[in-house]
Amino acid sequence: MSESVHLCLSDLIDQDLTSYEYFHSLPADVRQQVEESDVRTFSELQACAEEYRRNR
Repeated sequence: MSESVHLCLSDLIDQDLTSYEYFHSLPADVRQQVEESDVRTFSELQACAEEYRRNR
């Protein structure tokens, strides 16, 4: 199954309920880092959040 690519993070979380719920379940510092990244898919969102968690 192909993953939807969105224009930006806000577009992703506005249009994809899973991404919205996942993003809002993250700690504030992780959300801030994700917001500064060029995330356009749910898998990119997960990878970015995990990367930041590992490196903080």
